[in-house]
Amino acid sequence: MRYAAVAVLLLAATPVLAAEKPLFGWIENASIEPWGVQVKAKLDTGALTSSMHAEDIERFEQDGDDWVRFTVEVEDEATGDVVSREFEQPVFRNVRVRGAGGSERRPVVLMKICIGDTVYEEQFSLEDRDDMLYPLLIGRRTLQHLGPVDVTRTFEHRLRCDDDSKVMAHDAEPDDEDIDD
Repeated sequence: MRYAAVAVLLLAATPVLAAEKPLFGWIENASIEPWGVQVKAKLDTGALTSSMHAEDIERFEQDGDDWVRFTVEVEDEATGDVVSREFEQPVFRNVRVRGAGGSERRPVVLMKICIGDTVYEEQFSLEDRDDMLYPLLIGRRTLQHLGPVDVTRTFEHRLRCDDDSKVMAHDAEPDDEDIDD
């Protein structure tokens, strides 16, 4: 009888827990803010840090701080047009990425993206993802702010960000194994 009471309590709490964070598909539409260009994003629980397609990555110093200049050229999913924009951002940190071909040091910047009705300021490593299907890869650092991912679903959320949208500011995490500063 005692186990039945515990089971009933757990089942009653499950809908409340599930309602706290929305469910996302493994592919979602996102917009790069404040630019507003709409791209496909792959939500990847195997990646720690999110990654954004960037070309012509150039490091430089500004007022004694490390900065990076890069170009984002993507297909705007809303119009089908290929669009391009140059960004200059302070380097938030550097990341060491290990793969079959060895390891690579990449700059990480803070960028804002919209998914659903919320704008998220998150860390993105910059990499030429031209040969990849998705220009944005959303890693676990960002996913912890979004919600659970259902790998059997795609495009669960319509983009609905506007000037009144909730903004989730970047929350500094403790050091992780991929940090290379």
